[in-house]
Amino acid sequence: MTGYVFVLHGGAITWNSRKQPTVALSTTEAEYMALGQTTKESIWLKRLLEEIGFHKQTEPIQIHSDNQGALALTKNPTFHAHTKHIDIRHHFLRERYEANEIKIAYCDTNEMLADILTKPLSRDKHEKFSKGMGLKYI
Repeated sequence: MTGYVFVLHGGAITWNSRKQPTVALSTTEAEYMALGQTTKESIWLKRLLEEIGFHKQTEPIQIHSDNQGALALTKNPTFHAHTKHIDIRHHFLRERYEANEIKIAYCDTNEMLADILTKPLSRDKHEKFSKGMGLKYI
């Protein structure tokens, strides 16, 4: 499952959860593919916000991932031994990283908001991530 959440000023403005269109042979590969989808959405969202009048963002877009392998694969293009078979379209992520359009940061699994969209959670985590998305229980 691929899932992402974009939060602006304390509230989720866009999110997605779906099966990945390509079969992944490892968790690292699956997370790398998910980061690619997230990168595409982040670039589209940035352009939309600029078009409707938000100030132009000059800093790279920060994207969080809880998978160290996917972070290493993004940052190190020579890391090819187990990933040479990844479809070229998934390397869009690396191109945007090298162009300094995005920045990938590690996020501890216990803080990963998108997990609410991709896996079963304990009640405490579900409530914590719901609040992190700006949702409130009444």
